[in-house]
Amino acid sequence: MTSPHGSLREELLPSTRRALLHRIATAQAEGRTPSFVAAVQREGRTVWDGARSCVKDHEPDADTQYRIGSLTKIFTAVLVLRLCDEGVLGLDDPLEQHLPGTGVGDATVFQLLSHSAGLAAESPAPWWERTSGTVRPELADVLGDQPRTQSAGRSHHYSNTGYTLLGSLVEAVRGASWEEVLRREILEPLGMRRTSTQPVAPHAGGWAVHPWADVMLPEPSEDLGLMAPAGQLWSTTADLLRFAAFLAEGDEKVLSGDSLHKMRVPAASLAPDDWDGAYGLGLQIVRRDGRTLVGHTGSLPGFLAALWICVEDGLAAVALTNATSGPLVAGVAADLVRIVAEAEPRIPAPWRPLPEADSALLALTGPWYWGTHAYVLRVVADHGVELHPMRGAGRGARFRFRPDGTWTGLDGYYAGETLRVVRNSDGAVDHLDLGSFVFTREPYDPGAAVPGGVDAEGWRGLAI
Repeated sequence: MTSPHGSLREELLPSTRRALLHRIATAQAEGRTPSFVAAVQREGRTVWDGARSCVKDHEPDADTQYRIGSLTKIFTAVLVLRLCDEGVLGLDDPLEQHLPGTGVGDATVFQLLSHSAGLAAESPAPWWERTSGTVRPELADVLGDQPRTQSAGRSHHYSNTGYTLLGSLVEAVRGASWEEVLRREILEPLGMRRTSTQPVAPHAGGWAVHPWADVMLPEPSEDLGLMAPAGQLWSTTADLLRFAAFLAEGDEKVLSGDSLHKMRVPAASLAPDDWDGAYGLGLQIVRRDGRTLVGHTGSLPGFLAALWICVEDGLAAVALTNATSGPLVAGVAADLVRIVAEAEPRIPAPWRPLPEADSALLALTGPWYWGTHAYVLRVVADHGVELHPMRGAGRGARFRFRPDGTWTGLDGYYAGETLRVVRNSDGAVDHLDLGSFVFTREPYDPGAAVPGGVDAEGWRGLAI
């Protein structure tokens, strides 16, 4: 079922579809933008897309290109992390090791990805977003005489120049242009045929709307040259939802699951008063309406863009508009996720037993004690385990099984830590060792190797 305002598919309830349409119609009208296009994905499938336009019967659709600004940074981050997957780069490698002569070569790959290298937010004048990249033909022109505004590694400071360096790093290592590597390693494998560095019809034109009058001015659309990896791309709602599905579910032919997970984990601290946002590796992380969203916002003169993904709810939303300012598209995209999540909550998959029972693992399940703190160990898929406090909050974590018979922590306090089974001389389990912490079957089990020993008189009451 379709309407002149966009595709209204039966996967969503009519009331939900109307609420989504109302949200973007309000954004277009109150934000005074020439056009507004948006779409929602659930469980990897597009379930709604809609549009509004100031020109009657001339609304954009899911195939209409808009400039997406800093959403481009996610693509650049994926290209860099692919090199890490291959072992060509390391996150802790200094830039100088692979791209010498920049003057800021002590910045690490991790710091550049997470905007914690202390680099300036923008390149020197003239305003790079409204001038041709030919004005800055060399990296020295992008970085200027004072490329750093603060010490590296101390805190998050958003930097467009940092992502220019990452794009040049990709080119240096691959021996091909950033655009060519992007097309070959991300766009083609994910079927993103309507994402490009230059506009391809049908595409929207960029406009500035006067702040105090209902009149417009066309914005220039420049080729950003070396700055392209920070904000050059044009895309569509359909293509961006394909990208969202990859960012949520992964695709090993593009990026490993481990690297994808690293992108979604906060990597650098923000200002003390900013409790609702963080930055991972190429991804913004925000808390909205009690749920975590990952994605990015983007802006260039004439365009605004936002893509948010809620992995837990299996939802993603994209919002694009062709105005320099006006509608807060980040809020609109977050609202689209919220509307669907609240109106039609995710239905969990049916419980299914594991494909096989591992007797050795089953023998480890149940209560364990760190001192007097009670924990429970559960077995999950692929011989993994989870260890969580029996009551209340605490240091719980998931662990991935390793071929050597140990497990590696995946999250929380124990991320990266090793969990192993320690046996006594007859092969029986003595205790679990987790980063040197001893977990025993009984609180301070006198028969286990508890550091410091256990008082020989055992537990006692208070004699009065």
